[in-house]
Amino acid sequence: MKIAIIGYGKMGKTIENIAMQNGDEIVLRITDDNKHEFKHENLQKADVAVEFTRPEAAFDNIKTCLISGTPVVSGTTGWLDKVADIEAITAQEKGAFFYASNFSIGVNIFFALNKKLAAMMNNHASYAASIHEIHHTQKLDAPSGTAITIGEGIIENIDHLNTWTQKKTNHNELLITSARIDKTPGTHIVTYSSDIDEIEIIHTAKSREGFARGALMAAQWLIGKQGCFGMEDMLGM
Repeated sequence: MKIAIIGYGKMGKTIENIAMQNGDEIVLRITDDNKHEFKHENLQKADVAVEFTRPEAAFDNIKTCLISGTPVVSGTTGWLDKVADIEAITAQEKGAFFYASNFSIGVNIFFALNKKLAAMMNNHASYAASIHEIHHTQKLDAPSGTAITIGEGIIENIDHLNTWTQKKTNHNELLITSARIDKTPGTHIVTYSSDIDEIEIIHTAKSREGFARGALMAAQWLIGKQGCFGMEDMLGM
């Protein structure tokens, strides 16, 4: 497939390396230095765009791809207050948009496991749920999009929880704490703690490769489709 990479940081470069190993062609690379090349005629050379940038840039980047008629996969987190607008633009343009807070296959299995465990813990009020996430120091948003997705999975399945917070003040809040440590790809820990014991499930990423391979799988899957999609759609979960 012919790919436009929007955002050429560490993630973009990892995607490029794996794509080229797979025999794919990178037809466009957009960085801070060549934003003038981010235009319709260049995007239309690509079968699909893969966007990993910054929260403040994601909406406009995705919108530009959709208006150009280029399917777009985005892994940028921290901008989802505007996701309804992107869904509307996708429908208007009859385009294709794929978003995931985390493209790792293992993480998405972890998401499903997290929901299942939360449903099991719903009737055990003596256990308090919490999430701790660790990422590299260049991670801009805290908590991570992955941690928020995990939190939403817990809140959906535990009746007394109605929101997440970074500083818990009452029983109805799910605590999410964050740490930033250099060269840490990503660790997410869900804990259920009681006076008697604790239950933990943990996902630890060993490198960015899992995220990149998942993003490329999503890019290939998205070509030829119309609408808004996520990992649950691709994986059939």
